Amino acid sequence: MADIKYYSEEGLQKLKDELHHLIAIERPAAAAAIAEARDKGDLSENAEYDAAKEAQGHLEARISKLQALVANARLLDESKIDTSKVLLLSRIAIRNTKNNARQTYTIVPESEANLKEGKISVTSPFAQAFLGRRAGDVVDVVVPAGKMNFEIISVER
Repeated sequence: MADIKYYSEEGLQKLKDELHHLIAIERPAAAAAIAEARDKGDLSENAEYDAAKEAQGHLEARISKLQALVANARLLDESKIDTSKVLLLSRIAIRNTKNNARQTYTIVPESEANLKEGKISVTSPFAQAFLGRRAGDVVDVVVPAGKMNFEIISVER
C-alpha cells in the first residue's frame, strides 16, 4: 500500500527539484565516473571502479525513493485551512506564560520541519499539544525540562 504524505506547495517543489537534479546532473556524473574508472584497467583489482559503482547504487536508491515520494505526494490546499483553530500549516504566535517570551511557529509536515525557519513538525510532541486549540487557549506542553504553559496569541494561515 502506498505511503501517502502531505506537502505544502513549497515542500513538494523542493522534492521535485532535488529529483530533477539527481537525474539530470548526478546520474550522468556517476556514469562518467564509472566509465573513467573502467578505463584504468583490470576491474577485479580496481577500487576506484568499485567505489564508483557503490556511489551509483546509493544515487539510484535515492532517486527511486524520491520518485516514490513524489508519486504518492498529496498537495495541501492552504486556502481551505480553518484559521479558527491550530491545524497543519497553521502559523501560530504563542507566549510563554512564565516569562512572557513570544515565539511564532508554522506547523508543517514532518519532511518540511526546520526549527531555524520556525517550522515545526506536526508529529512533534510540541506541535501535537497545540493541534485543535484556538487563540486565547492556554496549553500545557511537556518538555524535557518539565511542564511549560503557553498561551496561543493568534492562529493564521
